[in-house]
Amino acid sequence: MPPDTDRIIYNLERMNALREAPLKAAIDALEFPRGSRGLDIGCGTGELSLMMAEATRPDGHVTGLDISWPVLDYAHRKTSQSALTEHISFEQGDMQALPFAPGSFDWAWSVDCVGYPSADLLPILLGIRRVVRPGGMIALLAWSSQQLLPGYSMLEARLNATCSAYAPFLESQPARSHFQRALYWFSKAGLTNATYNTFVGQIQAPLRPEIRDGMALLFEMLWGDGIDQTSKADMEAYRQLCTPTSPDFIVDIPEYCGFFTYTMFTGRVAAIR
Repeated sequence: MPPDTDRIIYNLERMNALREAPLKAAIDALEFPRGSRGLDIGCGTGELSLMMAEATRPDGHVTGLDISWPVLDYAHRKTSQSALTEHISFEQGDMQALPFAPGSFDWAWSVDCVGYPSADLLPILLGIRRVVRPGGMIALLAWSSQQLLPGYSMLEARLNATCSAYAPFLESQPARSHFQRALYWFSKAGLTNATYNTFVGQIQAPLRPEIRDGMALLFEMLWGDGIDQTSKADMEAYRQLCTPTSPDFIVDIPEYCGFFTYTMFTGRVAAIR
């Protein structure tokens, strides 16, 4: 695999442990019918495809779609070791041109992919609607907020304002293209019963090693690339509090606690009358 792909897979796996609990709660809330057929758009390493295959046992089937062949190959090898391997398949493809026949699925879902953090969502939703049967469900989820530096709320606010990894994708985009406005586009796409829900991921010390590692990656993803755009004092504070090799790495304090949220939008494909 190319080095960049290795890094993508490595980072996806590091984040899986961190976000497992809120995304498991979202899957449980959707109450997928047993034996249903689902589409996981932007499936990545297949971790969530496995969760949904478990939720639709014993006769369900989940198709994972991703644009990257190397990532899909990794997902296939990973899931082939599971007892659920016969209930999962993977397809290479683009979410803007789904390679499936109309009505192929009972539901479709996507996490941190479709419409995130901003997009021209209507044509993508229409494409997803085409491959979901009448009466079927569409669910889109994405990271929506965080409070991760307890005792340093003003520093965190300044980092969000000056160093946010979202800035290049949001600042020049109209408000209605932001993921949080998905309900508007659900309506425009003709989906019914549109609603939203928010799920909280809570982090509390002492942290398991994989959660600590995930938090280090999260700090880097949120603010690391833009840290040179902030003040010298905030840059130094970020490095002190958010670097895992620092003696002051904030998640190592005995009383550490923080949270992040995932927001989920759902709608139904109108049933034929």
